[in-house]
Amino acid sequence: MSISYSAPSRLLELADWEALPEDELHHVELVEGVLVVSPRAQFIHGRAVARIARALDEQVPSAWLTVIEVEIVVEGDPFPTVRVPDVVVVPAAIVDRRARCEAAEVRVAVEVLSPGSRRTDRIMKADEYASAGVRHYVLVDPEGATTVLSLQEGRYVEVDALELDGVRIDLG
Repeated sequence: MSISYSAPSRLLELADWEALPEDELHHVELVEGVLVVSPRAQFIHGRAVARIARALDEQVPSAWLTVIEVEIVVEGDPFPTVRVPDVVVVPAAIVDRRARCEAAEVRVAVEVLSPGSRRTDRIMKADEYASAGVRHYVLVDPEGATTVLSLQEGRYVEVDALELDGVRIDLG
């Protein structure tokens, strides 16, 4: 189904976000109350997402689950930021209870870089996720390297490998 978006006449609140129709043709996020709509990713992006999700799913400790494209509330009221990372690792206990989670509950957020998202993923989302307490942030370049960042003293620092509850995760 094709959905037509018109520019809202005001900044959106979380209730406005929740009232939006489901859209499978676009990637939609909310940034400080502003609706951000972009095209869905291409095949190479989807393959990278599937590869990373599979690697995480096979290796994360049982208290955690790997989920693709879940909404995370990075900032709340009055004008929220809701991001939809490509892959997240969250506590298993929260997955069946709700549609979205708070960023502080996310242990790992993964963004696969696309031509139109590189700056947003590397700079804006890194700052937002760090400020919100997302412990690990992984940037995957489908045609290049994977960068693993770990939150240390309120900012991300590049590390050699992703570790979750003492388990070293190989992202292939």
